Amino acid sequence: MTPVVSFTGFLVAFAWLSLSNALYFHIGETEKKCFIEEIPDETMVIGKYRTQLWDKQTASFLPSTPGLGMHVEIKDPDTKIILSRQYGSEGRFTFTSHTPGEHQICLHSNSTKMALFAGGKLRVHLDIQVGEHTNNYPEIAAKDKLTELQLRIRQLLDQVEQIQKEQNYQRYREERFRMTSESTNQRVLWWSIAQTLILIVTGIWQMRHLKRFFEAKKLVGYMLGERTTTTTFLVIFPPPELLSELPLMETRLLSKLPLMETRLASM
Repeated sequence: MTPVVSFTGFLVAFAWLSLSNALYFHIGETEKKCFIEEIPDETMVIGKYRTQLWDKQTASFLPSTPGLGMHVEIKDPDTKIILSRQYGSEGRFTFTSHTPGEHQICLHSNSTKMALFAGGKLRVHLDIQVGEHTNNYPEIAAKDKLTELQLRIRQLLDQVEQIQKEQNYQRYREERFRMTSESTNQRVLWWSIAQTLILIVTGIWQMRHLKRFFEAKKLVGYMLGERTTTTTFLVIFPPPELLSELPLMETRLLSKLPLMETRLASM
């Protein structure tokens, strides 16, 4: 019973993977839809689409929309346009990637040229096939007259080649991620060094500013490990017979104080 369940699960998973690239979406009159597909280099991509116009009378989508066109534009990872073409209401586009990475696939309608679609809604069925899924093996077998075994070997070789391209693409992504990480780490290191230098310069400037401030206020003589100059005042009490000459001596002493302060400041 267990093998049957696992085989059923495998069939469900395989069916889901087979239909994973097929989808449909709705767009308005002037709306543009873009899809991003990660594609390795030198890989063929085939896209098929089909449009259905909303009919207000029947309240359903019409099976076909003749006269309606779709414009397909494809850009590579460097934002270079590798395909820009106008198709009909149902079409098929093909391109080969030359640069690994995210390719942008955009579609929009020529609604301005069709009065029937003005203000309406459009359903677009899109199927994108990448790599070995683009090969039509029954047509290849009929063209090259291959046996079933030879055809199976051809499929396996194409799958191995696609796996190798995917591995190369993953190495490319890993290399880019490593370069980005190293660049970020280097920028963080230089930013930390710049912050440290700014703090050191700011500290030195603050210390010099405080030194000049205290010197200007004559609170200290020298700072930062230099000699500090102190002023000693000597008080002399004159004898009584010289008390009459104290006013004259005081006047002379006050006249010499500026010269003394200038000498002390220059020491």
